[in-house]
Amino acid sequence: MLLAIDIGNTNVKLVAFNGIANHATWRLATDTQRMPDEYELSLVNLLPLGGLSHKDIDAVVMCSVVPPLTAAFTQVCQEVFQTRPLIVGPGVRTGIKILYDDPHAVGADRITDAAAAFHLHGGPVIVVDCGTATVFNSITANAEFIGGAIAPGLRSSADALLGATSQLRRVEMVAPTSPIGKNNIQAIQSGLVYSHVDMIEGMVRRIQREMGGRAKVVGTGGFIELVARETTVFDEVDSELTLRGLRWIYELNKPGEGAK
Repeated sequence: MLLAIDIGNTNVKLVAFNGIANHATWRLATDTQRMPDEYELSLVNLLPLGGLSHKDIDAVVMCSVVPPLTAAFTQVCQEVFQTRPLIVGPGVRTGIKILYDDPHAVGADRITDAAAAFHLHGGPVIVVDCGTATVFNSITANAEFIGGAIAPGLRSSADALLGATSQLRRVEMVAPTSPIGKNNIQAIQSGLVYSHVDMIEGMVRRIQREMGGRAKVVGTGGFIELVARETTVFDEVDSELTLRGLRWIYELNKPGEGAK
């Protein structure tokens, strides 16, 4: 069984794949202050909740945008599963050609999303990842990652707003019934959610024009369900796109597999 690990700025997402099927999914909070032993204990305790033990995991594939946790989870995998994970990065086959000014500057999660979107939907395709940041990735019909855009995400926008004001308070991240808030809670929710949706729609239009207007739009990320309820801009919504991309990249890099 393959364990896929996506280490993001807010959460660590893990999926155990039995072939192409998703056997079990877990989430941990991203915390660079935790020691590898603490993450090891968490993982050992989580596996039985999915009906698994450490002996069921044959291989691990991982992408990370948090370097300290890359090292920590590499150690955890070696201790728990006696295997070193395949880490998405330079030298790893992804099926995607990176046409960025500095290819090494592209986050591993962006490349993994691009690989998954192209493999599942073909190209041209735009991936909108609504997470800690809201990230737009553009992939051509020739499997070329040509760039994109990075904007503050819903949570980081809320944190910036509350950090810069003295009288506003944190609110539940939901869309209110009207864009015209009747109190501070509704006004903050409206400003955060609806302005974010409009930003995404506007950015997709701009990127579509640059790509010739034919690109499919795929949404993913922790806030994608909230955003997708308020717009029709997405052709597909897949909250586990990154994890599917990790499985695909692992298959590309298995011994005996050819590059795509």
